[in-house]
Amino acid sequence: MHQLSLTTVLLLLLGFYGISFLLTLRIGRKDESADGYMTSNGSIGFGMSAASMTATWVWAASIYAAASSGFQYGLSGALHYGFWGALMIMFVYPFGRRFREVAPHAHTLAEIMHARHGRCSQMILALSNVLGSVISLMVNFTAAGALVSMLSPLSFLQGVLIVALGVLSYTLWSGFRASVLTDFVQLVAMILAAVIIIPFMFYTLGGAELFVTGWHRLDAEQADFFSKKAILEQGAPYFVAVLAYAIGNQTIAQRLFAVREDLIKPTFITATLGYGAIVIGLGILGFLALLAGIVPLGGDLNNLVPQMAATYLPLALICLFFILIIGSLSSTADSDLAALASIVMTDLYGKNLARGKPDPRRMVWIGRLTMLVATALGVGFSYLRLDILSMLVFVGALWGAIVFPVIVSLYWDRVNNSAFTWSVLAAFAVFLSVRFAWLPLTGGTAYALELVACVGAGVVIGLMAFGLLGRRVGMVCGLLAALAVLPWAWGEMRDYPVLLSSLLAYGVSAIVCTAISLRNAQRFDFALIGQRVTNFQAA
Repeated sequence: MHQLSLTTVLLLLLGFYGISFLLTLRIGRKDESADGYMTSNGSIGFGMSAASMTATWVWAASIYAAASSGFQYGLSGALHYGFWGALMIMFVYPFGRRFREVAPHAHTLAEIMHARHGRCSQMILALSNVLGSVISLMVNFTAAGALVSMLSPLSFLQGVLIVALGVLSYTLWSGFRASVLTDFVQLVAMILAAVIIIPFMFYTLGGAELFVTGWHRLDAEQADFFSKKAILEQGAPYFVAVLAYAIGNQTIAQRLFAVREDLIKPTFITATLGYGAIVIGLGILGFLALLAGIVPLGGDLNNLVPQMAATYLPLALICLFFILIIGSLSSTADSDLAALASIVMTDLYGKNLARGKPDPRRMVWIGRLTMLVATALGVGFSYLRLDILSMLVFVGALWGAIVFPVIVSLYWDRVNNSAFTWSVLAAFAVFLSVRFAWLPLTGGTAYALELVACVGAGVVIGLMAFGLLGRRVGMVCGLLAALAVLPWAWGEMRDYPVLLSSLLAYGVSAIVCTAISLRNAQRFDFALIGQRVTNFQAA
């Protein structure tokens, strides 16, 4: 395997982060404000917002996990990851328009829940967002360490520290605005690298002949485009997770609140197409590795993509690949830092600790302190070197518990704080109990859980149809989906605990939220949300 020299790696990192830092100098201190630091005052145009959304979600995990999926599940693996991930972006905009309609000046989804239900619901959503963003930081720093240690003389921890400090250097001062500005340049670099590297790798491994010489290495499931194993272990759990990522992830919500309201739809459709094309293409690398008989170094799938680059690419393309991965993980890491800053600034300080009198100048410094703490946590947790694909599915499923209560709270005026809180807590408890095998999946318990999981499947399909086609179509599609899944799920879904627990998060939250809401006779006036959620004063 080829390795870059220490000097080359340091020059690449210094050049990349140096250029990113110089770009952020365009954001003058005279423009500093709490609202600008969090959402750029909701005034970002189409090009920058679409590029930022695409770059944020074409992250190192997308590349590594898509390749891992292609390697593990064969022909359909990369498609499952890239297609459902792209679909996640697509389904943001129908609900996003509703969020902006009821709260034009919102900074976080938890802030909207504070206006809708109160502090308890707000903190549940805020804490789940914090957990997800810290895990996302950990995943990105883990990918950075794996890349640097594989392609250079530097160690895993040294790579993590350099990248963490590099991202922090250009994000700390200007927050979200710096993230959006650098995303555009990083996306251009990633597209250029992908367009060159993927075809080169394909022809280096043997081109079309590879499908003839390597097909025998695939088992029956890996060779089947409609593989049941790939669908149930990868496709279906990730499909279930996509809507949760759309609602539970503050990095998406932040861009939703930052783009001009009239540009939400074209922005998210463009990002959908861009993400899908790039990630499916990069995921094919894992399938090519499977055909070529490549064995991940140390049995760690996180090493697969860097290992292929170090083995089959010439020095110049290794440098380009290095920039591709660094750009992808940096564009998401800076988004996570900006998201965490906005949550602490708005939901912890602005709506609670400030007691109705937030100081915008202090808010900005609280955001910067949050970024420092979050970076330290991300670096610390990255040393655990957890499997990236497993972490993504876990976080997405965990967020599934909040999706139904959040969405329904902004459409149904009978949902109250008790319905939101108890539905989320019950869904969390059941999800964790099944995911970590605390409940026995046998006998009547298993059948009951499978029945609720079918309801969860109906909720997922129903919400997606509702977002695009309206309430009636959504309810019909949800009912048909639940009935269609039932014959297979009854007695079999217990064998797929990842999928079962993911669907249970949706099913339990929907059942509990609906049951409590139906007992509530009071009606909520949605106009109150816009009155309660306002911009903070400029610093």
